[in-house]
Amino acid sequence: MDFEHMSETDIAYHILTEKKEAMHYKTLITEVIEAKHKPVQSLAMAISEIYTMMNMDSRFHYEGESKWGLTEWVPPEVKRSPARTT
Repeated sequence: MDFEHMSETDIAYHILTEKKEAMHYKTLITEVIEAKHKPVQSLAMAISEIYTMMNMDSRFHYEGESKWGLTEWVPPEVKRSPARTT
C-alpha cells in the first residue's frame, strides 16, 4: 500500500484495521511514522502532532491505559450511555 501519499490518521486507521486490536499510542504512532517514510526532526513533536490528529478524528476511540482503537469496535450501548453523575 502506498502510505507515502496518505494522511497520518488514514495510516493509523489502516494499521488498527489490520491488527484488529487496540494499540498503545506510542507503538501505533511509531508504526505510522515508519510506514510514512517521512523524516522527522523531533520524535516527541511528531508523536504529539499525530496524537492530536487522532484525538480529533472521530474514527478513533481511546480505550484507556494509553491504548487507542477504532470507534467502530465500540458497542452501540457504550457509545450512547448517558453521562454519569455522582
